[in-house]
Amino acid sequence: MLDAVRTRLTLWYVGVLALVLVAFCAGVYLLLKRSLESRLDTNLRTSVEAIARMIPHELTEGESAEQAATSAIEELYFPRQSVAIFGAGGKVLAEKTAAGETPARLPETVPSSPGEISFFTLPETGGHEDDGRRGAFERMTAGNSTYVIVASQSLEAVSEELEAVQKIFFMAVPVALLLAGLGGWLLARQSLAPVVSMSEQARRISGENISGRLPVANPRDELGRLAATFNEMLARLEASFDQQRQFMADASHEMRTPLHVVRTAAEVTLEQPHRDEHEYREALAMIGDQARRLTRIVEDMFTLARADAGRRALEKSDFYLDELLAETVRAASVLAARKGVAVEVAESAEVIYRGDEDLLRQMLLNLLDNAIRHTPPGGAVRIHLRRENGKYLIKVADTGAGIPVEAQPHIFERFYRADKARSRAENGRGSGSGLGLSIARWIAEAHEGRLELAHSDSTGSTFVAALPALNNL
Repeated sequence: MLDAVRTRLTLWYVGVLALVLVAFCAGVYLLLKRSLESRLDTNLRTSVEAIARMIPHELTEGESAEQAATSAIEELYFPRQSVAIFGAGGKVLAEKTAAGETPARLPETVPSSPGEISFFTLPETGGHEDDGRRGAFERMTAGNSTYVIVASQSLEAVSEELEAVQKIFFMAVPVALLLAGLGGWLLARQSLAPVVSMSEQARRISGENISGRLPVANPRDELGRLAATFNEMLARLEASFDQQRQFMADASHEMRTPLHVVRTAAEVTLEQPHRDEHEYREALAMIGDQARRLTRIVEDMFTLARADAGRRALEKSDFYLDELLAETVRAASVLAARKGVAVEVAESAEVIYRGDEDLLRQMLLNLLDNAIRHTPPGGAVRIHLRRENGKYLIKVADTGAGIPVEAQPHIFERFYRADKARSRAENGRGSGSGLGLSIARWIAEAHEGRLELAHSDSTGSTFVAALPALNNL
């Protein structure tokens, strides 16, 4: 039960509220007690001062010390108080006791200096409750006599008021905590209801049902933003899953054709016990072409898989980018010569670059291979290297038929081909796997650059690889 968030929130809420209420009640109780005691002391002081003013007045009228004390007490009203005037030796000169009160008693110590009012408290006696008393006394000299004026009052009224306040607190605080706890639990339950709903929905989402999304009750609060963030993550995961499924389907489709060719060639060749050497050579040549194509597909898939997993770290070194370009063109010229396509390279200055030489060589070969394959015999492929706006731009242009407009946004997708019919026909002769442009773009981005289709129409296509020159030495 305590594992539930709403239970812990409720307990924290009730606990903090209990501390606040206890502190508040204690503060109110102490302030009230201080106020009641201060008011009681003020009343006692007033009574003592009034008697002290009356005694000299009565003495001026010719009364004796005892008569003056009696007259001073009788002429004044002391509600709920007991007063007494003591003479020399502690003799009671006059006293007045309120109904239900005990007589005023002389304190154990009397101040030596006249005119000083002191207060004292008499504790409760063992056999009676609430019979403690608060008193005030003053020593004064009038005429030739010394008087000690004492006024006292029971603390029962103060105790009763404080006990009443205590009872109110003892009843109100538990009720307040109970109501607060119930309200806090309902509030926590209502506030965490979207979390419960999101949890139930998330439990139903799986790899087979990743299209589900978490409900967003209020997109402006924290839980709504959390749900929206999870939905964005699920959308990315769904896109990744779809891409993986599509990748596997396309890879299976690409590999099925060469495998079918290999199997068919082997079965047809083995149908008869004896065949001419020429037939065996043709079958083995066909099997070899398809094996090379399968090898390239597997290598490209492995490269992309390592790139997606982030396990293909760049092995950077310093090299001449212009020399790498010339070397790559020489290698691609062999394929271009077989097809009757010319490869032209524009002259460029020496460029020292820092990057992964093997990956950049693969990027250039993929771009040249793509350009040569889509250029008809008699056409030309032009490659140019120059520096512009802090970047090295490598342009690869061909004179092919161009890429259809509707296909241009998809050419960097894996296994995508603009002209599938022609591609399948070319595949039988060992053409590309449909992964070359995807790998080339990844290599450019891994070097903090980019690869884009700059132009494509009926006159040909131009791809531009932009590599940052900041790594240049």
